[in-house]
Amino acid sequence: MTELIKYDEACRAVAEAARVDEVKDIKDKMEALELYARQVRNPELEADAWAIRKRAEDKLGELTLQIEKAHKVGPGIDVQLPIGGKLKKDVLAKYGISTSAAQRYEQFHLLPSWERTARIKSGQEAIRSGRSIADIITRQKEKADQRAARERELARKILALPTKKYGVILADPEWRFEPWSRSTGMDRAADNHYSTSAIDIIKTRDVASIAADDCAALLWVPQPMLRIGLDTLETWGFNYKSHWVWLKDRIGLGYWNRNKHELLLLGTRGEIPCPAQGEQWDSVLEAPRRGHSEKPEIFLELVEYYWPNIPRIELNRRGPARPGWDAWGFEAEPYKPAFEHAVERRA
Repeated sequence: MTELIKYDEACRAVAEAARVDEVKDIKDKMEALELYARQVRNPELEADAWAIRKRAEDKLGELTLQIEKAHKVGPGIDVQLPIGGKLKKDVLAKYGISTSAAQRYEQFHLLPSWERTARIKSGQEAIRSGRSIADIITRQKEKADQRAARERELARKILALPTKKYGVILADPEWRFEPWSRSTGMDRAADNHYSTSAIDIIKTRDVASIAADDCAALLWVPQPMLRIGLDTLETWGFNYKSHWVWLKDRIGLGYWNRNKHELLLLGTRGEIPCPAQGEQWDSVLEAPRRGHSEKPEIFLELVEYYWPNIPRIELNRRGPARPGWDAWGFEAEPYKPAFEHAVERRA
């Protein structure tokens, strides 16, 4: 046990372990060390042993997830596994790991790396200060519940307004992107696919008239027009907060680089709730390209996950509105002419 007491060395041993039995051995030793440290009232040692055990469980989650994808469990283990891992339960039993424990380890490993690190650090600090880890987990859950309650209350307030307002506005404007040469570069321009509007027309669109006091605006913008997108959000009355990147499966053209991504900017006004810690989506989402300028539905799923109850509208929607959403635009079904006065029609 003594060779694993040094914290940095133990963490390195966990990271370098490549077999289930190796990591399981470290985890078991740390559990015993935790018990010993608790008995001799050494919170510093107990905190480090607990943290190493959690890192070992994280590693076990990584390895047990790999069992379902591999033909072999690992080096030196002669159990053959078909694709799909139907023998996974037997392999886990061989090393004294229950299915429920493996699921727990895997769920922890699937958290973002920063979230796993933060939870381990919080647990260490709790043990060192004599607080209960369960208390910290309870408080984290309470914060998530409070966030969900604020989101539901905000939804109730918006729905109660005399004139319908929206707490989430997702816009994919009909940007007019100027080519280097209108005489030679218009063959691939957006104007060939749908009516576009000048930037000033889009910026002065009265989006604020349908925005609730507490509202999130999500704005699609091509990468060369990032500054224009930020200015548009501000003109609409929103403060920029963050953005997502749509990573496409096919590469396009561009001026300074070959374009393979598009940006979805997020701006807010008022007190729209952000997601609870650990429930945020990744900042980069991969999805295949479809029709010209058509955006992946996964980004609407993101909005629904973040704000499941708040009234939502999609501006410049193509085709029928997504269930649970209102839609507006020349190609939306049904057409809602709320901004007809602000749209420049092409002859």
